[in-house]
Amino acid sequence: MLESYVTPILMSYVNRYIKNLKPSDLQLSLWGGDVVLSKLELKLDVLEQELKLPFTFLSGHIHELRIHVPWTKLGSEPVVITINTMECILKLKDDTQDDHESCGSSSTNRSTTTESIKSLAKTRRIQQVTSADPDLPPGYVQSLIRRVVNNVNIVVNNLILKYVEDDIVLSVNITSAECYTVDEFWDRAFMDILAPELVLRKVINFSDCTVCLDKRNASGKIEFYQDPLLYKCSFCTRLHFTYDNLNSKIPSIIKIQALVESLKLSITDQQLPMLIRIIQLGIALYYGEICSYKDTEVEETSSTAKDTSIIQMAGAESETGIQGQHAAQYQNADTQQQLQQQDGDDGQGWVSWAWSLVPALVSYSEEGDETYEIDENGMKINCPRSSAPKDPVVSVGFYCTKATVTFKLTEMQMESSYYSPQKVKSKEVLCWEQEGTTVEVLMMGELFFDCQMGFVGCKALCLKGIMGVKDFEETTNRSETEACFFSCGESLNSKGLTYLTNSLFDYRSPENNGVRAEFILDAAQHKETYTEIAGVQRFGAFYMDYLYTMECSSGKGSVQQQDVSLNKNEDLGSVHEMSTKRLVVGPMEVRLDSSSVHRVLKMVACGLDHEYEPYSKPISETVDESRTLPSQEEVAALEEYIPTRLTCITVLKTTITITLAEFNLLDNLLPIILGQKNSTPVLNAPHFHPLRPLPALRIQVDKVSLEHSVPMYAGQLVPAVSSLNQPSDNLLHNCYAHCYVKIFGFQAGLTSLDSGGSFCPPAPVIPPFSTAFYGKLLRLPSYWVKRPFVPTTECIFELPSLTLQATRAQTLLLQTILQSWTHNTGASVSLPVDEALLKDIFRPLGVKSQNPLPTLEGSIQNVELKYCSTSLVKCVSGTMGSIKACAKAPGRSDGMKEKLIPLIQGPSDTRELHKSKWLNESRKPVSLFAPDLITFTIQIPQQMDSYHNSGAVLLASLQGIAVNVDPIFYTWLLQQPQKGNVKQRQQQTSGAIQLVIPTTRKKEDELSVGSTPLAMQQSNQASEYASSPVKTKTATESRLLSVPIKVMQSSEEWSSPEERMKEYIGLVWDAVKRLTLQLEVQSCCVFFPNESLASPSTIVAGDIPGTVRNWYHTEASMPGTLVICLPQIKVISAGHKYMEPLQEIPFVISRPILEEGDAFPWTISLSQFSVYTLLGQLRACNLIEPLGCTSTLAITSHKLQTPGPETRHSFVVCLHVDLESLEMKCSNPQVQLLYELAHSMNNAWDKIQKKGILRQSTTHPESVLGPMPGSPVRSSVSTAPPDASTCSPSADIGTTTEGDSVQMVDENPFSDSSTLEQKTNNIGGTTGCISLWMQWMLPKVTVKLFAQEPGSKGTEICVVGELEDLSASVDIQDVYTKVKCKVGSFNIDHYKNSLGEGPWSLGHFGGVVLSCTDKLNRRTLLVRPLSKQDPFSHFSGFFPPMAAKLLEGSHQQHGFLSLTYTKAVTRNVRHKLTSRPERVSRSLHRVTEGVVDSSPQYLHEILLSAQPFDVVLSFPLIHNVAKIFQAKLPKKPKAKRKSTGQPMRAYGLTSRELPLIYINTSVVRVFFPKGEDEQHEGGAPQMKEDTLVLKIGSVCMAPQADNPLGRTVLRKDIYQRALNLGILRDPGSEVEDRQYQIDLQSITIGTALWDQLKPEKEVGKGGLCTESERNYQNPALEWNMASSIRRHQERRAILTPVLTDFSVRVTAAPAILFTKQISPENAQTEEIVVCGHSLEVNVTTNLDLFLSVAQVQLLQELVQANMLGLELADPTAEE
Repeated sequence: MLESYVTPILMSYVNRYIKNLKPSDLQLSLWGGDVVLSKLELKLDVLEQELKLPFTFLSGHIHELRIHVPWTKLGSEPVVITINTMECILKLKDDTQDDHESCGSSSTNRSTTTESIKSLAKTRRIQQVTSADPDLPPGYVQSLIRRVVNNVNIVVNNLILKYVEDDIVLSVNITSAECYTVDEFWDRAFMDILAPELVLRKVINFSDCTVCLDKRNASGKIEFYQDPLLYKCSFCTRLHFTYDNLNSKIPSIIKIQALVESLKLSITDQQLPMLIRIIQLGIALYYGEICSYKDTEVEETSSTAKDTSIIQMAGAESETGIQGQHAAQYQNADTQQQLQQQDGDDGQGWVSWAWSLVPALVSYSEEGDETYEIDENGMKINCPRSSAPKDPVVSVGFYCTKATVTFKLTEMQMESSYYSPQKVKSKEVLCWEQEGTTVEVLMMGELFFDCQMGFVGCKALCLKGIMGVKDFEETTNRSETEACFFSCGESLNSKGLTYLTNSLFDYRSPENNGVRAEFILDAAQHKETYTEIAGVQRFGAFYMDYLYTMECSSGKGSVQQQDVSLNKNEDLGSVHEMSTKRLVVGPMEVRLDSSSVHRVLKMVACGLDHEYEPYSKPISETVDESRTLPSQEEVAALEEYIPTRLTCITVLKTTITITLAEFNLLDNLLPIILGQKNSTPVLNAPHFHPLRPLPALRIQVDKVSLEHSVPMYAGQLVPAVSSLNQPSDNLLHNCYAHCYVKIFGFQAGLTSLDSGGSFCPPAPVIPPFSTAFYGKLLRLPSYWVKRPFVPTTECIFELPSLTLQATRAQTLLLQTILQSWTHNTGASVSLPVDEALLKDIFRPLGVKSQNPLPTLEGSIQNVELKYCSTSLVKCVSGTMGSIKACAKAPGRSDGMKEKLIPLIQGPSDTRELHKSKWLNESRKPVSLFAPDLITFTIQIPQQMDSYHNSGAVLLASLQGIAVNVDPIFYTWLLQQPQKGNVKQRQQQTSGAIQLVIPTTRKKEDELSVGSTPLAMQQSNQASEYASSPVKTKTATESRLLSVPIKVMQSSEEWSSPEERMKEYIGLVWDAVKRLTLQLEVQSCCVFFPNESLASPSTIVAGDIPGTVRNWYHTEASMPGTLVICLPQIKVISAGHKYMEPLQEIPFVISRPILEEGDAFPWTISLSQFSVYTLLGQLRACNLIEPLGCTSTLAITSHKLQTPGPETRHSFVVCLHVDLESLEMKCSNPQVQLLYELAHSMNNAWDKIQKKGILRQSTTHPESVLGPMPGSPVRSSVSTAPPDASTCSPSADIGTTTEGDSVQMVDENPFSDSSTLEQKTNNIGGTTGCISLWMQWMLPKVTVKLFAQEPGSKGTEICVVGELEDLSASVDIQDVYTKVKCKVGSFNIDHYKNSLGEGPWSLGHFGGVVLSCTDKLNRRTLLVRPLSKQDPFSHFSGFFPPMAAKLLEGSHQQHGFLSLTYTKAVTRNVRHKLTSRPERVSRSLHRVTEGVVDSSPQYLHEILLSAQPFDVVLSFPLIHNVAKIFQAKLPKKPKAKRKSTGQPMRAYGLTSRELPLIYINTSVVRVFFPKGEDEQHEGGAPQMKEDTLVLKIGSVCMAPQADNPLGRTVLRKDIYQRALNLGILRDPGSEVEDRQYQIDLQSITIGTALWDQLKPEKEVGKGGLCTESERNYQNPALEWNMASSIRRHQERRAILTPVLTDFSVRVTAAPAILFTKQISPENAQTEEIVVCGHSLEVNVTTNLDLFLSVAQVQLLQELVQANMLGLELADPTAEE
């Protein structure tokens, strides 16, 4: 009887899955109680269809199937089904099989899939029923059947699964798995579902599960086995089913939970890429990216949760897959990242697949149950239940007490015999240990899904050695604390078993106490219960909660009908979906040292080392042009609710310690990670010794929180919103992905690890600060291209305040730590750090230092930056509130307080500071509402070159800044670690490098220093030398062990500075050519005190002007201070109207610039530039009175067609500057102060350069040809390769000379003479990339010098120099630079004032020192004896010398003085200056065989012409003025000068160094008056001559002699060769015989009366100010008094001759030096003297001398008055 009911059930199961069975055989043997079936083939298609897996079965066998039915004890003993050895091989489905069956329902959404599967199950059941016995069983039979089915035992022995894909073979073997029913104590028992509890419990035990991952070759064979991923792991799974009533087919609550005591995973470097590949497969399947699941939403869970939920239900065999994947997830942290970033809105996922399995697989009872119920009530076959079945609550959990993941590196080992197979030896390098892991999933239908996971604690350890460095081998005996580089959370011992709370393994859980469990299935309540705090309390290290809910807003009906296809926009309103992920990471400590960084990067490099194709390619966005506009109802529905996904990540208390790199092999790893494949052999390094003490940088962060939200259905939302004309802000807001990051309590400090393995307390470098960042990114931007106002990206950054503080020693240590990571030291271990430095930083507690170091502290406040980009422009705007920097000079140990010295303060109110009177007025304190220091807005078009859009815009304003350049800054900068004892030092140098190694040090250095040079690098050294850049001098000096470095003389290595400059200018031009610019900079005031200015406690700390003012008024010891008040600057481009500098971005300006170059001219105005000095308490003196200027800058550019592929721009820059009058004042104390300040700065700079503290600013040292005068011969290391412009001699040689056996036809060399200035005029700007033309206009320059008159106490002298109408122009081209300067008039007067009272009065001799006007009587009459009036006495004047002729041509009429300076490149101008063109080619290279072009690089020329002027010479006055510029330094012991070891060069002036000089002046008169004191006796004018007059008719000078001197030649060979080549007279040639000719014409010396010469009326006697003189000028009055003026003009001065009308010609020839290279391979040069100096003086006319006794007496008196004054004054000067 029973057989007829039980047999069909068993038959239907066996028959459905196994091929070729005869039901009759099976039935017969079943009735016998035992069935044994052997070698069975599985029906693979049925399995695939039933399981709906994305895999196909390649094969499936069961070796033996036993079924044991205890017919006699069916009610008390279980039916046992045993499977011995079941083997399946799977592979991924191909796209070709992508039909309806293989991929599940491809076009429907989840609910319909579920329904179709349910209906399929029903039809299946009905078929079975109809084939069964028609007699319906009575009720007790039904309950018996239920008991039988509920107690079936299934045993699987030796389950073998294999998955193959590409070259990956994943194999799983479980020795035995057993499933049986248990009682409430989880012991094996025969149970039934009883009335009150309605509970069924089962246990599945797995023993010895092994998972392997191997690589197969092309033929499919595995060559050698890798270590198993998981080896012999056993675990237990508990299942707990709760039913609503006895007749329920599906349990209402399903709880499935697995516990693993210890999970040990091992991953080798070859398995890692394969494992990542399998995880990616899981993710791709989860998101449906492989099969063509269409656009429906799928919940985002972590891969672990998903795997668990599915696999647990799917049955025993995949249990191990979970753990494999689970651990891999931690092992490969980025998969989780990937999961969170994935957009789940594409592809139908596996969750719906899991649901389809719930009814089929949950329990064996359901089907039997339903079958018999239907059999009983035959009427109800078609409608077993009128309402839709309620979804069960499913809870799945996975618990692991301890998990470890070990990462191993493998290496091949060849056996000794030829035939034996290869063996692989693996070595563990990295281990991850994790305690108390939990993964729990709770779901109910499609409405609620929640996954929580967490673990209590974890840590990561370094093992063995890495890349040949044996840092953690057993022999090193290092503790586990040193090996552990990452730890997070707590240990299980301290935390307890919280991770098992409420699980089936927790004896306190409701299920284990007979209570029905309550589940929270409501989103709000869930969030209240499971907060981040609760998660951290339960787990400690990591907690994640992922929640997905779906609420149906429009009421009734089953879920399945509600959840209709979400593709249609109108249904978006009815279903409210929500997805939140919350992650919390507990307190963690990370240590980045060499061992850990190399291991982790090695792992990353191994993970990237594969050639797998990605599973899914990113789908390119295609904009659907024909999309329909959404209706109003749809828009309203969207406005009401838009589903989003939210991710919140919180990281609590993190400590990161970055130590000095003990070894650095990153050069071998980083290229692989960055994608450039190269494998260098691993070197076997010397024995590893840990470095102690090991300095480190420690970073601590209190909390980091990150929020990320993104729309769930961007694919439907964005097209809908982007098609609206005016979408609301809310809709637009939801079309973005948003990200908020907040960082709290970030701080950093320096610490050091001692030999005990503990860190000393950190010395703070960055005190705690917080910051925040917000960003949003537009989804599917291609839909928004036509909406330029919609930003595609927007970021906001806020930094309330940030402070940095460090002593110099700390910055040096930071630099060392950084260098140890950036400079590859090879495998050799790094060198110990200077102990003195560490002592300076880490002092033992309680030990006071002898001289504590100053600390520099800088802070910035309120930084806000905003970035925004649209399809047309990118913009940035921002503000910075303030900046402060100060130095803290610590008090000495003798109780002095710490001093605070402010260095920078901004914003500071500097508007009044340009005049020193602010010191005496009251200053308002800086208010809290002061404007931000910097505000700016920049807007740049996306495509710079497109002409459709306007150019860039830059608006900026900068408030005033006060800077105090305090001497303490130099002490800070020059701080060096104190030296230890000498012995220690010597020991260290043998194996160490001092700390201050400049960063230019390369590998060779370390090699020579380290222990044993490595084999591989030995061979590389030659090439290493070749490519090493040239060392600058500082680098070689600071090295302890110097290495010879061969410098390759290849000019290709350097792009010359000019070339680089040109490239840079081209880049700048692209940015500037269409730039709308508006810049405002308030004045910046710089104070240079002589000694430290500490901030007094009475004023606001850090207020620099306040500090200076306080010292100025209260301190007698106020140090001398120089104050430079930089000007206020305003720059505005053409046509721009003023705007606020801070704009809402993106913005539009009124007049955009469309054409290139239209932004010019820029108007630049500067105002209120001044310099003054504070010379102690209440003494302020101006140096430069406030001054301003306006200037106009214009740039034009045209493209040059160059022969190369790229076209270059050629620029013409024009700058016109109009300056206001400049007034300078100067006195001796000011000069003294400036000298002292310059001296201290110079000293500091010299020391910095000597120590190589700062890197050399130029990597390409200026090419120095030949030793500098007075410098030692430079070492070969420091000599640069010659500049490209000087080392290509071929540039000089135009053509080879034909018939060059020179005939000396020396025609007149000056037949076609012209100046360099005239020649360069016609060069023009054609050659170059850039030419600059500047013009300066200056109405007046006044210089006032104040001095004490030595004789009379308290009398002050003031000398006033005035230059009027200055104009200068500068023309800079590629090949020449030209400066022209003109001065309208130039006068020097002097005044005196006694005792500082009353007005200034004119000094001696009418106060005149130099005058270019007719202030002194011009009409001098020479009295000469009749007999001597010879008509030919002026003979020499008839032939004006050449200089005069030349200058007349080149100088137009001008004011008093005209000066032109020209500097040209010799090579370019030489052929223009020589008279015969073919001389170009003549060069001495053939003689010298040298490589260096020895002609000077540049030619200089000076042209000077002047109008008549008078000079009154009074030596005492000159002496007094000179004393102003004498400065004494405070006395210090003089250091002994080291001899340079090279004789000084005797020839300072040579033809190479002197410029070509042309001078032409008109009449010059020099007066030597005798003292004025005794001139007026009794009021009667004296008629005694008292003034010596020297009058020179003209002065002319030219660099060519009419009658050249013959030279005394020392090196005849060189001279003769040059003579033969005809290059002796060519300016700028290698051997140039340049001779200067000076003509002084019609000189007269005589004596006269001062009264007749002196100025007629003393105008403006009342004061110094010449302004008053101008105010006296009244033309009407003067015309009216014309007769007196005429009388004044007729006044004559009689000159008694001493020497009359003679002329002098001086010919001077400087020495000729020839520069020769010592040897071809040595860049050193030597200088050969060819000729010495020669000088010749000729008087070209007769000399007539007349002398009277009176004149002799006058001469003697003059000598006495002028010379004796000097002698008296001298001793005082030299004190």
